[in-house]
Amino acid sequence: MLNAIKNDPDKGICELTKKINSFLESGTSWTQKEYDVLLEAYALIIELKDAGILKVDHKIPDLRGQFDTDIKMMSQSLDFVYRQCKARVDKNSLERLRSRFRMNFSTEFSYEFSQGDLERLQLLINQIRQQISDAVLEEEHKQRLMARLEKLQSELHKKVSDLDRFWGLIGDAGVVLGKLGEDAKPIVDRVREVASIVWKTQARSEELPSGTDIPVLGSPSE
Repeated sequence: MLNAIKNDPDKGICELTKKINSFLESGTSWTQKEYDVLLEAYALIIELKDAGILKVDHKIPDLRGQFDTDIKMMSQSLDFVYRQCKARVDKNSLERLRSRFRMNFSTEFSYEFSQGDLERLQLLINQIRQQISDAVLEEEHKQRLMARLEKLQSELHKKVSDLDRFWGLIGDAGVVLGKLGEDAKPIVDRVREVASIVWKTQARSEELPSGTDIPVLGSPSE
């Protein structure tokens, strides 16, 4: 759950809240086990909010040292935070769906992946995410990369208006290579394959000759 929250705080909090709600027992009184679970979630939310990772318009109240009062307050706060996070998750999902439908109905220029390339890109991005998660990198850098990949994957449809996010992966791979050296090879190899698929799609859409290689920019003398 912590990894999920790091990668996408809003979605992670929603998943965490669902797990907690499924754990809470129905009855007329709270149990110590329920208190402990809510307390752990409460502490996590406070730290995420203080660190600026979780954006919620809610002042987290202090505990009062009274079992029933505190557990109700924690439960209510968690529910309030969940509703704000869920609203953003739903809004983002709606925007992605609208974007996908807009591309299908639009007469504007777009790039279109084949179904096979689309499935391969999804697989490659999943592999890159797993490799970055396992890599020996600073946690902050990992979070930035994972957030970018999550955003890229969420916007990956058969038709896309631009390919900028894909080409941005090349720069990210260069930074990872500089930090990890040879250990970055599995990540770089997959980014290279992503670039190859994207280039073929772009070349086809721009009506370049079949088999045109990715251009390599050099100095004027070259």
